[in-house]
Amino acid sequence: MTSKPTLCALQFAYEGRSFEENFATLHALVEQTPPNSIVLAPELCLSAYSYDKMEKAAEFSVAMLPKLAKLSTCKTLGLTLIEKINAGYVNNFKLFHHGALIYTQSKAKLFTLGEEEHYFRAGNSEDIRIIDVDGIKIAVLICFEIRFPILWEQIKGADLILVPAYWGKLRKNHFEALTRALAIANQVYVLCANGADESMAKSSAIISPFGDVTSDDTSRRIQQTFDFSEIKKMRRYLDIGLNHNAANGSL
Repeated sequence: MTSKPTLCALQFAYEGRSFEENFATLHALVEQTPPNSIVLAPELCLSAYSYDKMEKAAEFSVAMLPKLAKLSTCKTLGLTLIEKINAGYVNNFKLFHHGALIYTQSKAKLFTLGEEEHYFRAGNSEDIRIIDVDGIKIAVLICFEIRFPILWEQIKGADLILVPAYWGKLRKNHFEALTRALAIANQVYVLCANGADESMAKSSAIISPFGDVTSDDTSRRIQQTFDFSEIKKMRRYLDIGLNHNAANGSL
């Protein structure tokens, strides 16, 4: 671990576009990020919620896995995909690191106002956990899951929380308030990526453990350096029992 990684939140429009076009957009944006980046794309950025094309979306996801792994060479890439399992379709978060798929997590809290429960099988919330990636403790909450305080407790001690989202603009202020509160309450970096279509809230951001927000609704890529010292300073300044979880060193 020789340098500080760059956190990169992607923010682009993908509703109503072909899966191939969306992958091309993702590919171009990820290639623009520096080596040693941790890159997060919006929820279901390749397919959107293609309820009328679930089988096609799942087949496309399988075909893209090797390409996504290759795209993560020299960096870390997170996104969610529609996948098919024996029990039905799931919204799966995938984390690729240095050319390999290293972690999968199914969305556990489905958004009932969007009728997600009619099309997806819910994952198990107990599977939401902290994973270690080159010394950085990472956790993931997928979109609607940030509304559940019990899940905030479940991932206390993380250094970085990833929030891939497909959050509507009618509740834009909720998204911004919840993601900032998540960073402050858990004394952690929050990296959130949301869609940029007309119906979406945008508000992709990188939020520091102090609650400082780096965001730009006009940009397709938001970047900020990840700095362990910021986590340590906040946890020393206001000790809520997380000091022993602060990681040592840097990526």
